[in-house]
Amino acid sequence: MWLYLLWSVFICTGFPTVQSVELTKKCPMNFENVTIKDIAKELGISASAVSKALKDSYEISEKTKKRVLECAERLNYKPNPMAQSLKRGNSKSIGIIVSTIDNQFFSQVINGIESVAYTKGYNVIITQTHESYQLEVSNLRHLMYRSIDGLLISVSTETEEIDHLKNLHQKNLPIVFFDRVIDGIETHKVIADNFKGAYDATMHFIESGYRKIAHITSSPNISITAERLKGYMLALEENNIKADDSYIKYCLHGGKDMLEIENALDELLHADNPPDAIFTASDRITTTIFQLLKKMGIQIPDDIALLGFTNTHLAACLNPSLSAVSQPGFEIGEKATEMLINLIESKYPVYDFETIVLPTTLSVRDSSKPKVKY
Repeated sequence: MWLYLLWSVFICTGFPTVQSVELTKKCPMNFENVTIKDIAKELGISASAVSKALKDSYEISEKTKKRVLECAERLNYKPNPMAQSLKRGNSKSIGIIVSTIDNQFFSQVINGIESVAYTKGYNVIITQTHESYQLEVSNLRHLMYRSIDGLLISVSTETEEIDHLKNLHQKNLPIVFFDRVIDGIETHKVIADNFKGAYDATMHFIESGYRKIAHITSSPNISITAERLKGYMLALEENNIKADDSYIKYCLHGGKDMLEIENALDELLHADNPPDAIFTASDRITTTIFQLLKKMGIQIPDDIALLGFTNTHLAACLNPSLSAVSQPGFEIGEKATEMLINLIESKYPVYDFETIVLPTTLSVRDSSKPKVKY
């Protein structure tokens, strides 16, 4: 009877074979990093001695150093950067918060950030808000979980409440603002000369014969909106052109919402006294207005002239070529990162802060040619 039962078990489970045992031995093991303790165990010395040997300490003999290095190479030992950062008290990581990386300006800023950060031995962690305050708060929380050493941030168009940033600033997290900055936090800031860029753009329109100049801009919450609006208004005032509130349109989501831009343009085109020129104050708004005018069959600049802030490399290739105010994105990223790393690595508390203002560039092209006089 017991033979029958044993035979039944073998039928159900299969006979053990040499091959099955060999296959079991070949099953992959979970990969684990080799540690200093593993080297110490392999060589029969203390972990402390291994650590000192790897650091080329004078306390360890050359013979032992050689044995440790050979063993480390044989076992494929790699230092754990996270463990090292915990010992040093830093992670060598910088957090970056921008609206969207598909914006040419922000992509140029990020290139500038990386050019400095990598040279200084820092990694960067990039997050996007998509112009959402809630996502900005969430991204900041995520970056803190990653134990960043400092933060570079251009706030979202929705950001009015800044407690999430104030709290971290009060806990001495190094923060540098760029582009869209906040007055309520004392730290370094790097911006373009938005006022001068807007002033020059509006003056160019006026000198080219345009008098009815509309302004489509971003959310009034953010610093760049106020700065560019002031430049636009001053140019009108200096030329005795009365500002018309109906010519100023705000896109609360910074151009992310296509319907906002379409509504702003529609209101201007169907006004009792429509403008003969439009000055746009952000990259996305500028390129979208250009596309909408072309789609509607409106001739640029014959029917309406266009000039705006944009860092797109295609401005000169468009038909007509697009007049634009461009910002020094790469340089803004470089400078902001240099200032942040100085804060991170400072041995003493920093109380004196700077706001660096870098010049913009006005490139005049066909979309704002001088108005034809009849």
